[in-house]
Amino acid sequence: MHDNHLSRHAQQVLTVSQGKPHLHGPGADPSIARSWLRCLEDYHLDPALTMAPTVLEHGRVLESRERLQQVLQIAGNEMSSLHQQLSGAGHAVLLTDARGVILNCVTAPAERKIFERAGLWLGADWSEACEGTNGIGTCLVERQALTIHQDEHFRGRHTGLTCSASPVFDPHGELLAVLDVSSARHDVSRQSQFHTMALVNLSAKMIESCYFLRCFDNQWLLRFHLQAESVGLFSEGLLAFDGEGRISAVNQSALNLLGHIRGGLLGKPVEAFFDCSLDELLGRASANASASWPLRTRDGRHLFALLRGESRKPAPIMPAPVGAKSQAPANICLGDATLQADFRKALRVFERDVPLLINGETGSGKEAFAKAVHHASQRANKAFVALNCAAIPESLIESELFGYRGGSFTGARKDGMRGKLQQADGGTLFLDEIGDMPLALQTRLLRVLEDRQVVPIGGEPEAVNVRIISATHRNLLERVEDGSFREDLYYRLNGLEVALPALRERSDKSQLLDFLLAEEARGEVIVIDESARQALLAFNWPGNVRQLRNVLRTLAALCDEGRIGLEDLPAMIRQGRPPAAESIPCEQPLEDAERLALLNTLERTRWHMTHTAEQLGVSRNTLYRKLRKHGIARTA
Repeated sequence: MHDNHLSRHAQQVLTVSQGKPHLHGPGADPSIARSWLRCLEDYHLDPALTMAPTVLEHGRVLESRERLQQVLQIAGNEMSSLHQQLSGAGHAVLLTDARGVILNCVTAPAERKIFERAGLWLGADWSEACEGTNGIGTCLVERQALTIHQDEHFRGRHTGLTCSASPVFDPHGELLAVLDVSSARHDVSRQSQFHTMALVNLSAKMIESCYFLRCFDNQWLLRFHLQAESVGLFSEGLLAFDGEGRISAVNQSALNLLGHIRGGLLGKPVEAFFDCSLDELLGRASANASASWPLRTRDGRHLFALLRGESRKPAPIMPAPVGAKSQAPANICLGDATLQADFRKALRVFERDVPLLINGETGSGKEAFAKAVHHASQRANKAFVALNCAAIPESLIESELFGYRGGSFTGARKDGMRGKLQQADGGTLFLDEIGDMPLALQTRLLRVLEDRQVVPIGGEPEAVNVRIISATHRNLLERVEDGSFREDLYYRLNGLEVALPALRERSDKSQLLDFLLAEEARGEVIVIDESARQALLAFNWPGNVRQLRNVLRTLAALCDEGRIGLEDLPAMIRQGRPPAAESIPCEQPLEDAERLALLNTLERTRWHMTHTAEQLGVSRNTLYRKLRKHGIARTA
């Protein structure tokens, strides 16, 4: 029976390798077919051969472990936590070196023999050249996360295994190790591995980031992201530089965020890529940096950053305003009389510790309004910390908001993490899209507001002195009625509700246009022709202030001789109407604006889903859910 299975599998492999059509089964996957072909033509392997894997002698295994000692130390706890999170039974968590040799294995003691019979033991060489198509070996060749499910293995003796593997890269982009979860259970479906693969990939990124931080412990380390709340998470960009400001290393996320290749950054001065001097940057350094601050790149990208290191001078990039009572802050345009009156009322109640709830369409400037209130208040020299409740996966919101003690869960940092509430202690916490906060966290937030204490995950209660500003584009009373938002929390947050007008409704559009252009011009004198100005003012702006700012940023970057003419404007603005995607009548303009934002970002990233999710500040799962919601699909 066993021999028959090996023969059938070998015949399947040979059929695919000969280029014959294979519409069903593992051979239908081009990546599997390519790997099988490599195994036959490059490695000259026999799919029916039943010999055990090659195992390195004890001394060579010790040498390999010594070379990766730091990685093994970092990965040890992560592997144990990953095994526990997978419910343990039936799984082995493996770490290999860059050759595919297993250097560590975490599994239940009672199951160790099962995996050893399958060839998964310390020192075993699972490179593709030795064992054919398999999670570890094929991951090494493809340099990307993947799952090899049962019959997708090249060797017939491995078809009882399902393996999900993810690469771990060093700070210079070289392959360092592979993290793999293997199962010997026969009832494992390929679909069931999606969750496992996501956990493996997350754990690999955590190991990668921790290793980067440790490698450059004695250098300045810049950590940054498009979203303030994502600084410190595994998707952040990491950039190390020496005392002279020369870039030593960057991770892949940093390359993606900066839009450069590795060779274009290494050895170059860090100030060549960021819109500040080296002294200004080092003035932001802190040995225990926790609160992020705005940082703009030379090509106009807006990021949020932390800088780990000893501060050379106290001068920051953007000096925090002194505790002031200014009624007209310089960082926001308040030419609209109604908006100005609302700002004065908001500031008065905020100084009395009354929570603010800001309502308005997407892109109407809710966060800018909240920041202006904070900077005009007596808390101006304290932290302003923002958390977008809709921009991060539900499973991460709790740890981001409340923090956690080290080792509390899989992916937790060894020394734990201070949550947004602790970071905002003494200052202001801005909760954007509060209507998307999960119900369970609403209960915990209400308790914090009432008790003035926060309990980190796995930790003890800590006193906090924080003022809350919330914002939403949703109708919270409707969400209270349908049971998705707590009524008591709604009334606790709604000390004063401020309704921000859409850009098309503002009376200060001309003043706002000049204000935003001056910011985007960065000191240059740029004049807008009257015909261009009228076209900009007449446009409907479904994306509100955010859309206007993006258009002006592009115009400022492209304008010649300090002049913007009508011919320089995008066609949709010159024609005085939005493009087809915007012009579809919709009874829900906010939903239409969200759909437009999705389409615009997809076009900019050429439908690259990972880059689209990063630019929008959401997870890939959230992105796919929104695409289905709006019926968006690529047609070509």
